[in-house]
Amino acid sequence: MKNRILKITVFTLLMTFGVYAQKKQSNESIKQKIDNYLSQGVTNGFSGSVLVAKKGTIIINKGYGLANKEENIANSPNTVFTIGSVTKQFTATAILKLEELDKLNTTDPLHKFFKNIPYDKKDITIHQLLTHSSGFIDVIGEGDFDYIKTKVFFKRLFKTELIHKPGHKYAYSNAGYSVLARIIELVSNEDYESFLNKYLFKPAGMQQTGYLIPRWNNKQIAVGYAYNVENMGTLIDRFKRKNRVTWTLKGNGGINSTTKDMCKWYEALKNNKILSKSSFEKLTTPYILEYEGKSSYYAYGWAIYKSDRNTKIISHNGGNRIFFHDFIWLPKEDVVVIFFTNANSKEVEVAWNIKSMVLDNGYKPKPIKKNSRLLISEFVKNNNTDKSEELMSILKRKYSSDIEDPNLLNSIGYSFLENEVTIDWAVEIFEINTALFPNQGNNWDSLGDGYKKIGDKDNAILAYKKAIELNPNIRESINSLKELGVKIKGKKEISVSISILNEYIGEYELKPGFIINISTKKGKLIASSTGRPSMIALPQSDIKFFLKEANSYILFNKSDTGKIISLSLIDGSNEMIAKRI
Repeated sequence: MKNRILKITVFTLLMTFGVYAQKKQSNESIKQKIDNYLSQGVTNGFSGSVLVAKKGTIIINKGYGLANKEENIANSPNTVFTIGSVTKQFTATAILKLEELDKLNTTDPLHKFFKNIPYDKKDITIHQLLTHSSGFIDVIGEGDFDYIKTKVFFKRLFKTELIHKPGHKYAYSNAGYSVLARIIELVSNEDYESFLNKYLFKPAGMQQTGYLIPRWNNKQIAVGYAYNVENMGTLIDRFKRKNRVTWTLKGNGGINSTTKDMCKWYEALKNNKILSKSSFEKLTTPYILEYEGKSSYYAYGWAIYKSDRNTKIISHNGGNRIFFHDFIWLPKEDVVVIFFTNANSKEVEVAWNIKSMVLDNGYKPKPIKKNSRLLISEFVKNNNTDKSEELMSILKRKYSSDIEDPNLLNSIGYSFLENEVTIDWAVEIFEINTALFPNQGNNWDSLGDGYKKIGDKDNAILAYKKAIELNPNIRESINSLKELGVKIKGKKEISVSISILNEYIGEYELKPGFIINISTKKGKLIASSTGRPSMIALPQSDIKFFLKEANSYILFNKSDTGKIISLSLIDGSNEMIAKRI
């Protein structure tokens, strides 16, 4: 009998060891696949850090590429990146923490926290702010570093027209999350970051997360490189110069962290160290359909998806076109993917590929592709302008959709124009772009700038005149011709009344997830869109406006009753309709 028990025990131990070895081998296999994929991607522009954990075990936590090219500092698990809009789930968690402390309720209306709030906004609830269903516009101010005073910021926001009735539908609003950050400050009597640090980050063991509070080692802070080409600096340096955070960012974006800290955050949420189980359920319950045609719902600061196994995915991403962060969490499978890059392009946003590699043994992603700007930059460094036809052949073959955008080569040309080594290439690229888009006045203006830079006065004059012929309102061409001794009488800008401009304020959906926001500032019409900076729209008539930076037009369309129902975005001969939402 003893021998039989011994055999069973040995057998059990062997089976246990076998299962353990198989699991370890499986995790090692996953790690190798991910590592090979990202290591190979470095040569094509991937730069960042990635952490993957499964069932409490970290499979991989590794940096790739360089955090600082100038000092040759590699990315690592300790490198600090911005998390962008993933900041929103911290804001949402802080709100629920205050609810647990009996300081507020998610059903509370705005008039409880703000005095003299306009009637149409006084009953907007915290829940509606959390779910992007408040009706507030997306952004206030001119970019992430527009330092607007607190009272001015919220007074201006509360004066804007709601784009829909509160609670009726989803419309992403960064400004709405700034309102939540201000509520956190008013209720707690603490600065937003201080509250997060005290009630969220410290309990989770996170020491490298925040705007200004952490004592970061400067060599650990990632420098941002646009398309892995141009040094754009760090957000933290900009925060430090002013020693404060703008309201255009506070609560909705801009927090910095590491893969290690974000993993600690995932563990703290999972183990209810920050919020109770019921509050966590409230945080991650899907409430509002993001937009028709996509199976994604918005919870509180999180987007909720269904996996192909019909299990829940808790996720959010964020970025500023230079840095990008993705956080993907599958609670049932107990898998988390934490992804950062300091050199963003659509080609390196591969967190979902990594998620599939973890969960599907047969999944093989396509290799990371070099982005077109990086390819052009590397080609120019190694070739003279007599190879431009070869460059265009590569672009047409591999990046045909990219060069359909008249602004791509235009912006690349300007980046080369500032460098004496590449100035000839700048002119060459401007010439190529005017050949591709001969009806774009802005591109001819750029070509004129190129010729002027190299001292070719005659061709500069011809290019500027062509720009004005195509678009009489290009003031830069008129001014440049004046500098060159050629006087051109510009077309006088039309004035449109504020009452008419106010009729256009709102959001217009060009396609699912791509929203054009129309607002006003100092008597000017302002257009901004998803992931792009704001632009002044110059009036050509009461209904037609010119976007100089985009070299395109906006035309507002009315119904039979005179109501604004959509806008047309006119780019050359192309016209796209964006419905008012």
